[in-house]
Amino acid sequence: QVQLVESGGQLVQPGGSLRLSCVMSGRISGFYAMAWFRQSPGKDREFVSSISWNGGATKYADSVKGRFTISRDNAKNTVYLQMNSLKPEDTAVYYCNTNPPAMAYWGKGTLVTVSS
Repeated sequence: QVQLVESGGQLVQPGGSLRLSCVMSGRISGFYAMAWFRQSPGKDREFVSSISWNGGATKYADSVKGRFTISRDNAKNTVYLQMNSLKPEDTAVYYCNTNPPAMAYWGKGTLVTVSS
């Protein structure tokens, strides 16, 4: 059974930093392109960033480019999202999934709140 578990979200002040983690278990581990998505209250889920199966290629939404960095450690079956210079508009539940996303793999996400 495939499972994705996100963690690392918390309340942070504007300008602060957080690192999110996504641990993968099951047959998904290590060989899939992965991505981070987020959903703010009242809005649709949106793409944030993606990374190829070996980490050699990354993409970012324009809204986070230059502030967020995606990475992965296949030995640990983990994908990371380093978020710097956080803004109130980054407040959302953050999810990881394959890229493109699979309906069956959505987890509970982790809540990031950026507020003073």
